[in-house]
Amino acid sequence: MRVGLNFAGFRQTRWYEYAIRFLFGGAITAITGIIAEHYGPVMGGLFLAFPAIFPASATLVEKHEIQRKHKLGMHGTSRGRKSAGLDAEGAKLGSMGLLVFGLIVWQTALDLRFWMVLLTATAAWAVISGVLWYLRKAKFFLRTHHHASEAHQ
Repeated sequence: MRVGLNFAGFRQTRWYEYAIRFLFGGAITAITGIIAEHYGPVMGGLFLAFPAIFPASATLVEKHEIQRKHKLGMHGTSRGRKSAGLDAEGAKLGSMGLLVFGLIVWQTALDLRFWMVLLTATAAWAVISGVLWYLRKAKFFLRTHHHASEAHQ
């Protein structure tokens, strides 16, 4: 599966799917605020590394891939699951980068100017996430895969 930008996805996404993503993101952000209020900003900040729209995004990625394959006369279930899995992999690696972002902000916010903190933390997020994705793509990490039979596609 090749990773890239596909702007055609904007046309196939319905307004209510954007609303679902917005509601998931808002709910997770609100929960993070409640956690921060109750346990303090450090604990709340840890939850900011969770990709807020991921739960809705993963299901929509799978649904759209199945629909695309169905139009071609295929079931697409296996491909839909693989696409959602790849989306999850990207969210996981991006979250690791966000964790580094949060740590940098936490450790430097009082010592550096605001723009320097954000610039440094954003650059670290991009580098960490990009390097992890490259290592994943280069099969640096050992992974086990359980291949489903082709009959389930």
